[in-house]
Amino acid sequence: MADGRDFREDMQRIGGLVQEMESIADPSVRAATKGLVQSLMDLHGAALEKALDIVAEAGDPGMNIIDRLGRDPLVSSVLILYGLHPEDVEARVVKAVEKVRPQLRKQGCELELLGVNEGEIRLRVETGSHACGSTAKTVHATLEGAMYDAAPDLTSLVIEGLEEKSASGFVALDKLMSGVAIMQQPVALEPNGGD
Repeated sequence: MADGRDFREDMQRIGGLVQEMESIADPSVRAATKGLVQSLMDLHGAALEKALDIVAEAGDPGMNIIDRLGRDPLVSSVLILYGLHPEDVEARVVKAVEKVRPQLRKQGCELELLGVNEGEIRLRVETGSHACGSTAKTVHATLEGAMYDAAPDLTSLVIEGLEEKSASGFVALDKLMSGVAIMQQPVALEPNGGD
């Protein structure tokens, strides 16, 4: 059975083939190839939509099946591709945020969804005082993965608050050395009066 990773690899391979198709020198062959791909997409999309309509006609049991299909990573991605997913982008993003929030809390971070607008997702992360650059990179990668898995149809992802921070109490060597240079300035000592 295919998993999410296989689907991403398949999508990358398809993307590569589309780029190759775009580079076909003969315009009539390129147009025919594009027409073939579009016709297949239209046929598959119409068939999937009809299948979902038939399932939905079963009432609540059918709607439960459609919901389950929407939660399956592979089927969900295909439904999104054809604009047939039972949930919109915002609903999928909200669920993804709720799912990833406990994992980020374990890393000392708080996550806030600022908004979803026409496919643009805006998040804010507050990191603890002991967070370092590697934590920020890990959190960023975690959020990117979660958002793209939930909403591969997003148009942009903005994550605020993950600017690299130095660990609490850490002083960079160049800053430390500039302080040493100041301390090495000669200091006039006063005589010890009384000996």
